[in-house]
Amino acid sequence: MQVFTLYEGSYSVAADKKFVPFNPQTDNPKDRPGSLFIHVQPFLVKLDDQLLLLDTGLGYSNTNGELILHENIRKAGFNPEDVDYVLMSHLHFDHSGGMVHKENNGMELSFPNATYVIQRGEWEGAFANSSSSYRTEIFDFLQRNAQLTFVDDTGFFTPQIKHELTGAHTPWHQAWLLDDGKDKVFFGGDVLPEPEELLRKFIAKYDYDGRKAMELREEFGKRAAAENWNCLFYHGKTKATGFIELNPEGQFKIL
Repeated sequence: MQVFTLYEGSYSVAADKKFVPFNPQTDNPKDRPGSLFIHVQPFLVKLDDQLLLLDTGLGYSNTNGELILHENIRKAGFNPEDVDYVLMSHLHFDHSGGMVHKENNGMELSFPNATYVIQRGEWEGAFANSSSSYRTEIFDFLQRNAQLTFVDDTGFFTPQIKHELTGAHTPWHQAWLLDDGKDKVFFGGDVLPEPEELLRKFIAKYDYDGRKAMELREEFGKRAAAENWNCLFYHGKTKATGFIELNPEGQFKIL
């Protein structure tokens, strides 16, 4: 199994939930009070003869008008048209904006040959949610134009692709576990978005159920260490991917 990190950029996010490009080398965090600072990086996985995309980023374009996501997929040696499945953890804009490409006041599917796989409750809840974290115009377009498949609860989408309903970050958030019989790759979405979140216990205000999210991070960390998972960190700054060790004192180490 091959994993490719599709780094879309670093951003600051304030109460208005707008993602503003942020360069840690030149920009001063003090100029953006009350902001979170995050990286955004979807992942492309080659699983046997299938090409999988794990979440889709913000959908921002480069100076040539090309999706940064498309540019990065081509740099990895593939074409956007080659993507077979887009596996979504949840539908917040920083994870779902790249499902479509907006240009010239119009919209088109970013992955016209792919099947978009979404937890049914997350899809239904997104339409009913008034938060600016959800962009319903994207979902309206997908509903009319995309190949959509909805999954329920926890189960196997294919024998090699498992979806695990976690809730916690959103009520219907899900994680993905890929297993080709040799390698195991885990994508925790925003339940385990950064490696440092395994190193300290905390309850985050941005989670729907912060206590459950905290408990899940520890549970996934222990499973990752026991089963040798390669963990993918969507918002990771120091590491985008990593394996987990658990020492006898119960402390995690990211390799």
